[in-house]
Amino acid sequence: MSDHGSRRVVVTGLGAVSSLGTGVQAFTESLREGRSGIGPLTAFDASGFEHTDAGEVRDFEPKRWLERLDPAEWGRSALLAAAAARLAVTDAGLDPDVLASARSGSSMGTTSGESQAVQELTGQWVERGLAALDPALIGQAAPGRIAAAVNTELGLDGEAQTIGTACSASNYAIGHGYDLISDGEADFMLCGGADAVNRTLHAGFHRLGALADDTCRPFDEHRTGIVTAEGGAVLLLESLDSALARGARIYAEVLGYGLSCDAKHPTQPDQDGIALCIERAHRDAGIEPADVDYICAHGTGTPANDVTEVAAVRAVFGDRLPPISSIKSMLGHTMGAASGFGALACCRALFDGFLPPTATVRTLDPALGAGVDVVPGLARPASPRIAQNHGFAFGGNNAVVIFKKVA
Repeated sequence: MSDHGSRRVVVTGLGAVSSLGTGVQAFTESLREGRSGIGPLTAFDASGFEHTDAGEVRDFEPKRWLERLDPAEWGRSALLAAAAARLAVTDAGLDPDVLASARSGSSMGTTSGESQAVQELTGQWVERGLAALDPALIGQAAPGRIAAAVNTELGLDGEAQTIGTACSASNYAIGHGYDLISDGEADFMLCGGADAVNRTLHAGFHRLGALADDTCRPFDEHRTGIVTAEGGAVLLLESLDSALARGARIYAEVLGYGLSCDAKHPTQPDQDGIALCIERAHRDAGIEPADVDYICAHGTGTPANDVTEVAAVRAVFGDRLPPISSIKSMLGHTMGAASGFGALACCRALFDGFLPPTATVRTLDPALGAGVDVVPGLARPASPRIAQNHGFAFGGNNAVVIFKKVA
């Protein structure tokens, strides 16, 4: 948990590069309409796999969005992150020169780093030996280049931190940026995450038996697993005073966050560890469970996650459960970017007044217990004031961030 500084921290810009659309407006419209970004894999030859769908960003043209980076010199994850960051700055109405001259940096989460570069290098090594490795690909492979790409694209000389806590990494990154601004160590932080679809990750989840038979159906009685996906999600954070002084649109305030690491099992989520993380987030944010109006779930659609996640929520909230939905039903599992997209969904839900749906649920799993509202089908008009964003990862790396509507 953070030890609060004196400055309140708000979100003033949102950037999305996803299978649901590029730009936060396209992303939000897809969420509200329950659209699917899932389709047949094209990033690699998927023949031989039993399940061959993914949430790919099929129309991503880096040169369309980037002004400084040469796409030939950077890996796909870095390019997704940099494009989302550029979009977030534009969305915030912030002069890039002002951003670059201030104490500005980035904090980005990832699961697989530059997975496509590593995958290709591995193939070269296996086929032709070390001497055949492409030096350009070696230069792209370091995962730290994801945050470095954001700073390089925007001309920032502040911190460039890449956090590798897998599927909770974006929430870790948001928490880190929040601390820096709250404590007065930074003026602006670009926070979120990025990952690219790759054969290695797809094969790993296949071997675990965790890939969905058809599509991802979180909270459904007949759910069978995840759909791998990719994307870049970035939030621009600054102090409330800064946002008010420049007349910025404020999507939401970051009230606080909680972290836990139960480390009880390599892959299985732990109810107690998740509940502890939620309780820490509430305490850090200065709220009670009854204050939360919406939960953006981790909601992977695996049999183990969904039951455990709802049980952990119930352990904290008791019989009064707020609506809880999973945007992975539309987006797929974007790994290190997942809780970043969840944060985007929370901010737009608070700002626009709606609840994002669990689009693909057909029959709610009775094992979840009574009183569970997963917002099935389409988005629902609502007036949430406080939203809770979940991010849970293998090894029990849990992170929860709390957002509040600014009146």
